[in-house]
Amino acid sequence: MEYSTEELLICVIARMLEGTRHIAVGTASPIPGSAALLVRALSKGTTRVSVLNSTHHQFWTDGAMELFDCAGQGRIDAFFLGGGQIDGQANINLVGVGDYPQQKVRWSGSFGSAYLYFVVPKVILFREEHTPRVMVPKVDFVSAPGVSEANVYRPGGPHALVSSRCVFAFDKDRQRFRLKTVHPGHTVDEVIENTGFEFDVPATVPDTPVPEPDRLALIRGSVAHEVADPYPEFAKRVFGVTLTQEKSA
Repeated sequence: MEYSTEELLICVIARMLEGTRHIAVGTASPIPGSAALLVRALSKGTTRVSVLNSTHHQFWTDGAMELFDCAGQGRIDAFFLGGGQIDGQANINLVGVGDYPQQKVRWSGSFGSAYLYFVVPKVILFREEHTPRVMVPKVDFVSAPGVSEANVYRPGGPHALVSSRCVFAFDKDRQRFRLKTVHPGHTVDEVIENTGFEFDVPATVPDTPVPEPDRLALIRGSVAHEVADPYPEFAKRVFGVTLTQEKSA
């Protein structure tokens, strides 16, 4: 069965989230958001999904403030972070390129990324673009650190890094990434060539499993309509579903 890159990534992330109690998703994460909604559908509703600024998929009335409260209380089990730059110790940069504060490129800012990185048990890093300008040897600015000193209390941290080329698992003891799978159509050499940081490469690296037909059916059905609420442009581009259709479905 044919599938899109977006559908492959949705299924990749969903496999990491199965059995999770409460998944929270930010305002600019349509692929992780779709994966979370897929897990909720597969769990028959036992997994809770909270999407910031969604009309139907959040129980908060005060947005990010309540997200931070829930995370600090241990009531969020998985979250997603990305960055304009990501390095081999899972540090992320959301501030800009160059020497701070005189940077040649400025991004949106760190917001609450560092806090959530420390308190949410399973943080999945996600960035579709996998090039040396994103996957760098060392980020220019640490918006949120991937690792901490041994005497720092930190229940949260990086679990994996998912890109358009592959999946990295994060080894907290070695404080570095390990190549876990390579997506169909891509190769280990290609991943190495396009990654600025060093990482562990097992002797054999399997292909990322392709989406299962039953999951594709859910993604293209109920998930596509549900994700049109928080991410209307994504739903229209990938699935051809509009928010008007979702409301009338």
